[in-house]
This record gives sequence, C-alpha cells and structure tokens, in this order.
Amino acid sequence: MPNTAEIFAETRRQFILPGAVVYLDGNSLGPLTVAARRRLIDEVDEHWAPKLIRGWNESGWMDLPSAVGDKIAALVGAPSGTVVAADSTSVNLFKVLSAALALRPDRKVVLSDSGNFPTDLYVAQGLIRSLGAGHELRAVDPEDVASAIDESVAVVMLTEVDYRTGRLHSMAELTALAHDAGALIIWDLCHSAGALPVQLQDSRADFAVGCGYKYLNGGPGAPAYTYVRPDLIASCSPALTGWMGHAEPFAFGPGHVPAEGIGRLRCGTPPILAMACLDAALSVWEGIDLQDVREASIKLSALFIEEVEQRCPELMLASPRDPDRRGSHVSFRFPHGYAVMQALIARGVIGDFRAPDMMRFGFTPLYIDESDVLRAVEVLEKVVRERLWDCAEFKARRTVT
Repeated sequence: MPNTAEIFAETRRQFILPGAVVYLDGNSLGPLTVAARRRLIDEVDEHWAPKLIRGWNESGWMDLPSAVGDKIAALVGAPSGTVVAADSTSVNLFKVLSAALALRPDRKVVLSDSGNFPTDLYVAQGLIRSLGAGHELRAVDPEDVASAIDESVAVVMLTEVDYRTGRLHSMAELTALAHDAGALIIWDLCHSAGALPVQLQDSRADFAVGCGYKYLNGGPGAPAYTYVRPDLIASCSPALTGWMGHAEPFAFGPGHVPAEGIGRLRCGTPPILAMACLDAALSVWEGIDLQDVREASIKLSALFIEEVEQRCPELMLASPRDPDRRGSHVSFRFPHGYAVMQALIARGVIGDFRAPDMMRFGFTPLYIDESDVLRAVEVLEKVVRERLWDCAEFKARRTVT
C-alpha cells in the first residue's frame, strides 16, 4: 500500500504547474488539473459542437449539478443527495440565509463575526434590508461568538476558516451551542473544504455553502455549492427561486413549485463548461484521505512558520500558532506586505495579500512539498533582507491583490 509521500507525488502529477513556480495560493485559486483540461476539450469538441442543444439530454448536462454535488458531499462529510452545485457562494448564501430566517420567524438576529469574509456580511445586510422586517446583523469578535449565542439569535452565520488569518472555528462546538439556543447555523466552507476534514452530518450543521475554485481546483469562477441538513430540505424555502429549482422546469407553469430534495436549491441554468471542469477536477480526490491531507498540510505550514521566523524576524505571524486552531494557510504581517508579495511573485513564489498588511501562503499537499516550502522561504528572505520590494513597480496596487 503506498505511503502518503507516494500518494501526494502521484497527485502532484495530476496538476499542470509551471515548472519554475512555487504555488502557495491554492487557497485563492486552485491550479488546473490534467483531467479538467481534457474534460473541457472533450466537452467542447465531442458534446457541444456536434450535439448542440441535444447535449442537455444526451450528455447528461441537466444532471451535472447533482452529480458534482454528490462528489463534493463526500469531501465535506455529507450524505449523498444533500449537496448541489450551483450559482456562486454569495448567491447560495442569500438562498440559505433567507430560508433559515423563514424557519425562525420569531427571531431577528443574524449572528456572525467581524472576521467573516466580507461578502457574507454584505449578503446578510442586503437580505435584511430587502426583508424590512426588523432583522439585525450582529458581528462580534471571533473569540466572542460562543458567548454571544443566545435565544434572540435566529441564525449563526460563520466561515469555518478565517480568510485572512486562517483561524479555525470549531464546527461541532458552535453548532451544538446554536442548537441549544434554538438557533440555526450556516457554515461557509470556502477555506476549509478540501483543506481539512469537514463533518457536516456528524456536527448536525443546518446549512453550508462553499466555492469550487479554491481547494477543489474547479477553475476561475467555478460553480459553488450548497448543503442542507436532510431533515430540513423539505421545509427549506429560499427567497431566491428559479426555474431550475422547480419540480417541473419544462412545464413552464406560472407559479413556483419547489423540486423534491436538494434540487430545490438550484436557481438558474448551470454553466455547463464550468460545471464539467469542476466535475473533472474533483477526480483528483479519488482515494485521498482528508486526514492525510490535513496532517501533511500541518507539517508544511509548521515548517514554513519556523523557517520564516528564523530568517525574517521582521515579519509577524498573524495566524494561530497552534495548528489545531488554523486551517491550511498561514499569514504574516509586514508594513510593506503588498510590495513584498509582488516581489515574490516576480521571482516565482506565488501567494497573495490581504489589506492592510497581511501576506497569505497556502499549503496544499496535493501539489506542494517540503522542497517548495524551503524554496519559498529562501526567496522571501532574499526579498526582505535585500529590500528587493522597495521599488515603484511592486508598490503600485493592481486590481486583484
């Protein structure tokens, strides 16, 4: 039986990576897989081109959201038939948050934390404004979430892994606290699915959303996904409905009749080429134990922290030092962090930056190993020590950071 080093050496061969690049940004955009590239070409040449609209029936296009959803379900500890791939994370959050609030009509508080990904807070603000029913978004410090859950809360809305620092919330603990207070809970899995074991069913989480383009490697803007706890699906009634979530989408009736099962969370027409790309990319996970991924990720990130702190004491660790309290990326603060990151990228070490001063580095064992970590630190030390970041080229802010 192959050991984990052999397994990850094989998965690395399944990715298309520029040879001179150390890619530490899979937490923002996963790289292209060999399977996804082949699938895209095949989908265009063998299905779209010759079959035209017949592809919807002959190529299984209508079933892709459910098929992809079941593959993702296996990565997030959810049973088959409870996850559907559709829309974007923001759109899916709007759907499940509206459904959750409808299930708690006598409560008005949506509880989140100040470290949550901004789009999640924006979605909640927009939904509350449109409902006009006196709801309140209450964002507390991440450390205060547990104590803030009380009987006024309708929905707790959290991202499991903080997008900036990598701080990890306890899904089991906070879900139990929410339920004890009579609240529902929504988990955003964008920075955890594919990076660490997620147990939606075992934790009794009510709803979850996530994207397909980070650790799932589905490509830029890949379809997102939605999970609903099995016993809540039948009563789940999102405010945003569309024809693909109808029980009979081609009956074209004047009123919305929700589909049976998780399909009711679909809304608009699925982007087939993007969905096919995500479907193929997920094949890299076949036979992979997420606990092995987690353990390897912790070793890589711990090595990175140790080496950076020894060689670049000017940088300040922003992530939790305890690996059990962080996800799969590590962040360091530096007053000139943006310029440093641009200098790194110019030298083939790709991470990213989050305002005001945070450099992020992601550790994905599927294609990153110890030699990559040591190479990245070597380049980082050179950039910082020799002030190679200190030039106009690297200080000029680009649209995407």
